[in-house]
Amino acid sequence: MSSTVTGTARKGVRWLVQPAVEKVPDGHARATAALRVVLGLMWLYNVSWKRPPDFGQDAGRGLFKFTSYAVSHPVLAPYSWVVEHVVLKHFAMFGWLVLASETGLAVLLLTGTWLRLAAALGVAQSVAIALSVAYAPGEWPWSYWLMIGAHLAILFSSAGRVLSVEAVHAGLCRNATLLRVWGGLSIAMGLITILGSLGHPIAARGYEVGLPDAAAGLGTYNAAGGVVLLVTGGLLLVVPRVAGDMGRRLAMTAAALSALAAVSLYAQVGFSDPLLGGTATSAAYLLCLTVVASSVAWRTPAASGHQREDARAR
Repeated sequence: MSSTVTGTARKGVRWLVQPAVEKVPDGHARATAALRVVLGLMWLYNVSWKRPPDFGQDAGRGLFKFTSYAVSHPVLAPYSWVVEHVVLKHFAMFGWLVLASETGLAVLLLTGTWLRLAAALGVAQSVAIALSVAYAPGEWPWSYWLMIGAHLAILFSSAGRVLSVEAVHAGLCRNATLLRVWGGLSIAMGLITILGSLGHPIAARGYEVGLPDAAAGLGTYNAAGGVVLLVTGGLLLVVPRVAGDMGRRLAMTAAALSALAAVSLYAQVGFSDPLLGGTATSAAYLLCLTVVASSVAWRTPAASGHQREDARAR
């Protein structure tokens, strides 16, 4: 009996980490890809107000305020007990866990990486949010049931068949296509933020790319952040034009640059003025570039000895 359970558990884990790229009608693949992008944008925008180090605990606002609704407006008594006696007493640790979880959701869904695992995490996170705030004043409970349902749809779909890292790994999408989309978007964002930051080029909170009134955006960046976006986006566009070792090095450089920029934001947001003028949303977008660039670097074959000798001869 135990061996059967263990075997089933292993199959379930393997299924979770397998690419979600089974053959389905094109309309189905495009629709579920659009849904995962919308969900990714939702998580991306909303990580910006999960601010360390106390995540709103001292002021009684932000993440702390909304988590406390589980106690003041309980949805499920056992969950309320856990929040009151465990979560709120170790809230800083909980805040970092939420920030990491929602950042991971944004990055994995937008880049199309480990989509089933991301969708399962999205279901769990949506349930936790629903149990905290569904009965709070001004909330619409159906929004949380819909969040749960949307992630379930991704979990059992082929949302990775279109414009994703999983599609590239499965041979359904070219590296160049994915790089052009992310590179072109980053260059456009870099230009927008540099122009938008002309009056305050090194502001601690830069120009916001998106529609804040519609709760949709890709982060804030000052002129320095815009330069990082321009350089990283430019590298991503150049990679498909360069073969072998040089293409791999350029992809690795783009991945390293965006990763370092994201780390700098995590080290500064909530503690000091961010040099790039960004938020946790900005850091999550930069991590998307890291994932795309590193996945391409990993898949780019190194040049053979003969190819390197030919390159030197030329």
